[in-house]
Amino acid sequence: MKGQSELEETVKIRSITMNDYKYVLNWSTDEVFCHANGWQIDRKPEELYDWWLNQVYTFSIEFVRLGVEHEGRFIGYGDLADIKNHTAEFGIAIGDRTLWGQGLGTKAAAELMEYGTKNFGITTYNAETHENNLRSRKMLERLGFQEINRNGKEEYLGEYVELIQYRLRSNGL
Repeated sequence: MKGQSELEETVKIRSITMNDYKYVLNWSTDEVFCHANGWQIDRKPEELYDWWLNQVYTFSIEFVRLGVEHEGRFIGYGDLADIKNHTAEFGIAIGDRTLWGQGLGTKAAAELMEYGTKNFGITTYNAETHENNLRSRKMLERLGFQEINRNGKEEYLGEYVELIQYRLRSNGL
């Protein structure tokens, strides 16, 4: 595994583009990724293209989707949703499953939150993950998120499991 300083040089947050669609299309064929991220399996490429087109060109002051780039390649995306009153829902997905567990999501998440704080004044980040998504839970805890609640259940990777809500409060930049 690369050291933290090496990851800082190879992971960055950037705008998403239509050129990223080829990666999104590839992720849509990975059943494990789709199940883990709530994506429909066997989506038609035309439908996926229209969805991605909407992601790239729709602007909202309450929702931001940014790309995650590693070594010059688009590998995932991060979301800040329901942005209001210095608060946002936070989420991140690494699309290339071969890169899971290498700390790239944690680095990208930290950059996404820095972006949210700097550009939107966000001081409180909320996140939710499934009880059996240990990588996501560890990432959130490494970033300083605290478990605040366990509310609801849903299927995740073939199991019906609890949803865990997390919160991170910061003082801004």
